Amino acid sequence: MTSPGLPSSHPEPAPAESAPAPQQGGLGEASLSPAADGDEAVGHGGEQRLKISCVILTMGTRPAELRRAVTSVLEQEGADLELIVVSNGAELPRLPDEVVTVHLPENIGIPEGRNHGVKAASGDIVLFLDDDGWYRSRDLARHVSRRFAADPGLGILTFRIVDPDGGPDQRRYVPRLRAGDPLRSSRVTTFLGGAAAVRRAAFDRAGGLPGVFFYAHEESDLAWRVLDAGYHIEYDADAVMYHPSTHPSRHEDFYRLNARNRVWLVRRNLPWVLALAHLGVWIGITVLRVRSLPELRAWFRGFGEGWRSECGTRAPMRWSTVWRMTLAGRPPVI
Repeated sequence: MTSPGLPSSHPEPAPAESAPAPQQGGLGEASLSPAADGDEAVGHGGEQRLKISCVILTMGTRPAELRRAVTSVLEQEGADLELIVVSNGAELPRLPDEVVTVHLPENIGIPEGRNHGVKAASGDIVLFLDDDGWYRSRDLARHVSRRFAADPGLGILTFRIVDPDGGPDQRRYVPRLRAGDPLRSSRVTTFLGGAAAVRRAAFDRAGGLPGVFFYAHEESDLAWRVLDAGYHIEYDADAVMYHPSTHPSRHEDFYRLNARNRVWLVRRNLPWVLALAHLGVWIGITVLRVRSLPELRAWFRGFGEGWRSECGTRAPMRWSTVWRMTLAGRPPVI
C-alpha cells in the first residue's frame, strides 16, 4: 500500500478513469447489514448513527488521486461524516470547502501525521484512507457505522483491498496467516493502516499511533495495544477499498525501518520471552525471503538500531491478550 509519509522511489500510476464493479461479496450499491438499535445519534428507523471522521494523509505528490479519494468520501450516503486532509510537509491542492485541512510544516512520518488528523477529528469512529485509494460504494461509511454501533467491543475494522485493474486480491493485504481466501471475514490481530476504521475511544485508550516509528509496523503497535485494552479487531471482506497494486519495498529505507520498528514493536509490547521468540522467528523468515545482500545488510543495520535507540514507553501485554491473539489465529511470535 502506498505510504503518504515517505517519498516514493517510483512514480505512481495515473488514476483510472473509472473503477470496475465491486467483486462478488464486496460492499456494492446496496447497503448490507440491518440497522443496529442504540441510544446515541439515532437516525431513521431507530438505527444508531455514530459520527465518522475520515483522515487522509498526503505528501501532495498525487493531486489527481487525492481528489478521487476526497470525492469518494464526500459521496458517502446515510452517514454523519467529516473529512480531514493532513498535508505532511506539502502544499495541498484546492479542496471542497467542507474539507477540514491540517497543514504540517514538514514530513513527520505516517503515524504522527495520522495522529494530527485524529486530533482534529470529532467523530466516534476514525476512518483512515490512503491518498491514492478510494471507495467504490457510497454505502461504506453507513456500513462501518452500523458495524461499530452493533458491537461495542469492536475496536478496529480493517477492509478488503481490491486492485482497480482487476487483478487478484493480494494475500499480503489480508491481515492473517491463513490469507488464501480474501472474501472470508474473521477476527484478526492487526490491520491495514490506510484501509481501516478505529473506534476513537479505543484509539485514545491505546495511546494513538507510535509517532516515533515514522513508517512500518505502527499499525501492529496500535492493534496490540487496542487488543490489550480489551477490544477486538475484525477483517471485514464486505468493506472494500480500491488501491493500485504496489509493494512496500520500493521505499528507500524499507528494510532498515522494517527491522528497527520490529525490534521497537516487541520492546514496547511483549513480555521478554515472547519478544526474543518473535525476533528469532523473523530473523529466520527474513534470511529466507531476502536474497539481496545489500537489502539484508540494511535490515540487520536497522535491527541493531532498534536495540540501541529509544522506542517509547514499554507496556508488555497481558498473558490473557496473548491467549486471545492465539485463539484469533496469530500468536505474537509471528
